[in-house]
Amino acid sequence: MTGFMLRADGHMAARKYLVVGGAGFIGTQVASRLVARGDAVIVPSRKLEAGKHITMLPTARLEVCDVAKPGVLEALMAGCDAVINLVGVLQSPPGAPFGTAFAHAHVELPRRIVAAAQASGLKRVLHVSALGAERDAPSQYLRSKAYGEAVYTDAYPAVDYTIFRPSVVFGPKDNFLNMFARLVDLFPVLPLAGARARFQPVYVRDVAAAIVQAIDMPDTVGKAYPLCGPTVYALRDLVSYVATLRRRTRVIIELGPALSYLQALALEMAPGEPLMSRDNLRSMEVDNITLAKPLPFGMTPTALESVAPGYLAR
Repeated sequence: MTGFMLRADGHMAARKYLVVGGAGFIGTQVASRLVARGDAVIVPSRKLEAGKHITMLPTARLEVCDVAKPGVLEALMAGCDAVINLVGVLQSPPGAPFGTAFAHAHVELPRRIVAAAQASGLKRVLHVSALGAERDAPSQYLRSKAYGEAVYTDAYPAVDYTIFRPSVVFGPKDNFLNMFARLVDLFPVLPLAGARARFQPVYVRDVAAAIVQAIDMPDTVGKAYPLCGPTVYALRDLVSYVATLRRRTRVIIELGPALSYLQALALEMAPGEPLMSRDNLRSMEVDNITLAKPLPFGMTPTALESVAPGYLAR
């Protein structure tokens, strides 16, 4: 479907979408896909530099603002046909049932979006959650994602929501396979926590395609969809594959539960953005896979092996 709708006067008008988190890894692909079909896109960002690349898209507008401030979301939603929320964080100070950073990004922001949508008369909301999101999940991250989903389900039918639950997302500039590429370049021996954790990596463009396609599908309202690739991998196998692409011979040592915990704790306490935290390790206690179809809407998932060599091979 094109990015146009028929107005009351019979003329065609471009559709307009607010993409919260649109300057990020997944958001950039969503914004690009919307622009490619002729839509107007608004992308809020707290920092100009973080969203500067969005200004290169011809029908996208970057708004430097803080969506947590009163009235900001309402103003951004004016005249929009839908809002897409892609915001997510992987680290947070600890808390119960989850820490403040998780609460802010995964629960409070959805509440603001729902409240602003209702105040603005906007009904269509699409939200990216996470595979394995459950209120009783072992990690704060997954619990907070479940509470965030409940914000939309509790507001239905005042808002027409669709939720997506991706596995780990790969593609150029990802923070997953690229992280392991840096590690295998640096270290001949890799002690690996959660080595047997299972993932079903999904290509970022497949994620963006599913989200954009769902906007115009009324039968997706009130539903949640897993987004996965065609193959299940143990974490150890993914790291080994990355090492092969980097042409590195590396020794991967599987750490048991106690040593995995100690490694995660050490990385969590290291200065800067941690490579891993204890909460990340707890998330890996739940297999990041689906028993349903990998992708909805008859889509064919892209194999990791058809994409990863293009940005990881030396």
